Amino acid sequence: MMNGKTAFLTPIPQKNLSISPQRSYIEPSLLSTFQRILLTTNGTITDMIEAYAGEQIKLVKLSEEIISLKHDIPEMQLKQGDEVVERKILLRGSISQRNYVYADSLLVLNRLEESVKEELLNTKKPIGKVWVEQKIAIFKENVDSGRESANDLANYFNIKPQENLIFRTYCVISNKKYTMMITEKFPESYFQKVV
Repeated sequence: MMNGKTAFLTPIPQKNLSISPQRSYIEPSLLSTFQRILLTTNGTITDMIEAYAGEQIKLVKLSEEIISLKHDIPEMQLKQGDEVVERKILLRGSISQRNYVYADSLLVLNRLEESVKEELLNTKKPIGKVWVEQKIAIFKENVDSGRESANDLANYFNIKPQENLIFRTYCVISNKKYTMMITEKFPESYFQKVV
């Protein structure tokens, strides 16, 4: 709580996060309990979605490439020109083949332990599973959250482009270093009811 307001769902205008005009604040009381949990958890959402959906979740890599940053990202203590891995993935149900979450992330390879780097680049394990298996202590620092139009991501969820996604962006801190910035998105119509 900050000044009597729930800070975790208030979008923070950050020019470096490429916030589009379609993004907007989302009223916490309009979210289901599980949606609020997904937006605020410091744990792995993969395990939570598996428990909710009753099926194993697998990672589908859409793209992964080393890029040079075109602008500073002060939240990550990164400067223009720094190299990071940009990764886009889906968390998909292994039985239903339903895409539950789209995520894009920036990974700072030179701040990651070698074993973590190896797992992330050479396997199809969700990041949360890698943290658990390797017993990596992490802290998630929420940077932004809200709602935005699905646009091009609509096809992954079989929804219309004008339908809304709920998103959150957070930084991952491990060994006192900012190692990742992750944005997770899922349709507003998902996770509404208890199954």
